[in-house]
Amino acid sequence: MTKHIHGGDVYKYNHCLDFSANCNPLGTPQSVKQAIIDCVDDLGDYPRVGCGPLREAIASYEHTRKEYLICGNGAADLIFSLCRAQNPKKALLLAPTFAEYEQALVSMGCEIARYYLEEPVDFCVKENYLQVLQKEKPDIIFLCNPNNPTGITMHRELLEGILRSCAESGIFMVVDECFLDFVKEPEKHTLKGKLAEYPNLFLLKAFTKRYAIPGVRLGYGFCSDSKVLERMEAVTQPWNVSTVAQQAGLAALKETEYVEKGRLLIFRESVWMKEKMAQLGLKVYPSETNYIFFHGPADLFERCVPKGILIRDCSNYPGLEKGYFRVAVKLHEQNEKLIQVLNEVLG
Repeated sequence: MTKHIHGGDVYKYNHCLDFSANCNPLGTPQSVKQAIIDCVDDLGDYPRVGCGPLREAIASYEHTRKEYLICGNGAADLIFSLCRAQNPKKALLLAPTFAEYEQALVSMGCEIARYYLEEPVDFCVKENYLQVLQKEKPDIIFLCNPNNPTGITMHRELLEGILRSCAESGIFMVVDECFLDFVKEPEKHTLKGKLAEYPNLFLLKAFTKRYAIPGVRLGYGFCSDSKVLERMEAVTQPWNVSTVAQQAGLAALKETEYVEKGRLLIFRESVWMKEKMAQLGLKVYPSETNYIFFHGPADLFERCVPKGILIRDCSNYPGLEKGYFRVAVKLHEQNEKLIQVLNEVLG
């Protein structure tokens, strides 16, 4: 059986308040729940192939072209189909970063090179990434912006410099923007405006985190190279996006106030949580999204579980060791409970 390497294992720790998974703390919008209920009578038919209405709605929401879009059964589904479609021989990954990139690449027999993020500079990607890129000469790179688990965004100038270098060297560049919706000013960080100019760019997004629907698998990607999207569709199983997911997505995209309300709540609570955690002697890093990355006692996970709190032990990320953790930003009363338990187990 495949080992579970992510957060959100609430079935194993069903007595715990889950801070290990990073979804919108406002919970699933009521309109999305209702859309799922309303589509029950459609479950006797196959899902709509190509997700036409959903792709149109996403294109409108994201202010981009429908032709650039592909939908999938969650962002992870698109990562795997992209790797199958591109069949790269060598990839450059950040360390630490989201584990699914490596899993998908290794499944295709791809060699993995790593750019190690360093603690003294708060695990930020630095200018020397460009030198590592030229030295390693990968076919494909994956960047997570903001990165998971650190929550750090990349400087815009560096990101664009990497994009130019990749285009000049024939390297395919994937940027995972799944957590960008929770950053204070997401439009300042996204590379959507570069899609038409750079056909070697693929952007990845998902409904999971933004609308708190991880149980409804729904993700999407952008690329201006139609051949890349055609190859992805060719290696993807038919009807990979369910009727439930498509209807949930259409309803979710109308929830613009919900998204902004969640972003403001996260910013306010994140500031409060970081201050309280630092006061407890934890080393807190400058995460900019809806989770907080920090360092503490190596056995902190084991101390918290009996107290009813589930945090993400990040020691299984390449480039990290025991003592690194991640917690989601949740509602204030839930965050208070986390701080209370941390105070008890660290006291």
